[in-house]
Amino acid sequence: MKKFISILGSTGSVGLTTLSIIDKKRNLFKPYLFSANKNYSLIIAQIKKYNPNYFIINDIKTFKKIKEKFKNSKTKILNNFDLINSTKKSDITISAIPGIAGLEPTIILIKSSKKILIANKESVICGWNIIKKLASKHRTKIIPIDSEHFSIYKLLKNHKFNEIKKIFITASGGPFVGYKIKQLKNINPKKALKHPKWKMGQKISIDSATLMNKILEIIEAKKIFEIPDKKIDILIHPESLVHAIVQFKNGLTKMIYHETSMIIPIVNAIFDGKLNIEDFYKDKTKRKNNFQNLSFKKVSKENFPMIALKSKINEYPSTPIIINASNEVLVDHFLRKNMPFLSIFKIIMSILKDRNYKKYAIRKAYNFNQIKKIDQWSRTITLKKISANYA
Repeated sequence: MKKFISILGSTGSVGLTTLSIIDKKRNLFKPYLFSANKNYSLIIAQIKKYNPNYFIINDIKTFKKIKEKFKNSKTKILNNFDLINSTKKSDITISAIPGIAGLEPTIILIKSSKKILIANKESVICGWNIIKKLASKHRTKIIPIDSEHFSIYKLLKNHKFNEIKKIFITASGGPFVGYKIKQLKNINPKKALKHPKWKMGQKISIDSATLMNKILEIIEAKKIFEIPDKKIDILIHPESLVHAIVQFKNGLTKMIYHETSMIIPIVNAIFDGKLNIEDFYKDKTKRKNNFQNLSFKKVSKENFPMIALKSKINEYPSTPIIINASNEVLVDHFLRKNMPFLSIFKIIMSILKDRNYKKYAIRKAYNFNQIKKIDQWSRTITLKKISANYA
C-alpha cells in the first residue's frame, strides 16, 4: 500500500531533494499535499508530474494564476491550510518552509500526520512547546532532518542524557572561514551565497556565512533533545563530513560522518535506514569516501563575531524568537544590498540592548498568536534600525 506523503515547501531545496527521492521509488508513495510560495513554473511542473490531492500556494497572485490554469484539475488549489477538507492522515510530512512562515503550517499538519520530518529550524526555535504538545496529543512522531540534528538524534539513540559529557555541532565556516574582520567589511551577497560545500537556499547560505545557522542550531538542539546549552558547543569543520560529535562520560566519543547531501538524512528518516542509499544517486561514480585530512577547530570571535550570541540565546524565554525574527529581516535586507554584511550581527546585538527588549523577551509564548506578537516587535524594531542607519 502506498504511503501518503506531504511536502511543505515543495519548491525549495529540501522539497526538491525529497521529490528526487520519491522519483526513485514512485511505487511506494502517493503525493498528497504540497505547498509553495510563488515559484510559478515549478508549481505548474509539480502539479502536472505528481498530481497531489492538494496544492497550497501562499502568494496570492501566484495562487490566482495557478487556480485559473488548473480549474479542471483533480488537484485542489488552495491559498489556506485551513481549507483542507479531509480526514486523511499523511504517513509522512516534510516540514521545509523556511523561516517563521513554516511554523503555522507545521502546527496544522501535525494533527493530520503520522510522522513529521522537520527541516524548518525556525519552527522548533519559536514554537517547540506547541509542536511537542500537539505531537504528543496526536501521536505524531517528530524527526529532525537537518544533518546536524539528525546525526545527534542517531548518536543519542539507546543512550541516557546523564551519560553525555558534551555535544559538538560542526560548522563548515561557509565561504569566509579564516577571514579577519577587515576582510568581512565589504562582503557582498554574491560572495556570501557561494557556499563551498552545500547547495542551499539563499537564507540558510547567508546564515552559514555569518554562523547564525549554528546559533539557531544550538537553540534547536537544546529544545528537541532537552540538553542544557552548556553541554552544546560548535566546532569549525571545513570538510563538512562530520555533522555531530557526542562525547560520553565513559571516555568514548561517537560521531556521524556522511557526504554533504541532504539525501542521506532524508532517506534514512523516511525509510528508517532500511534502504541502500546508492539507489538514490544518479551518478554513483561521483560518490567518494575521504577519511583523510578531517580538521576541527574552535570558533574564532574575529572570524565569526556572531558567536557572541551563544551566551545570549537563553537569556529570557523569548530571546530566541527575537533573535530569529531580527535575523530574517536583516538577511533579507543584506540580500537586497540595503546594508553591510557585518551589520547583521551589529543590529541584532543592538536589539538585545534596546530599552523594550526585556519587556518582550521575558514573555512565555504559549500559542501561535503570542509568538507572532513577539516576532512582530522584533521585525519592527529591526526595520527601524536599518532605516535609521542605512536609509
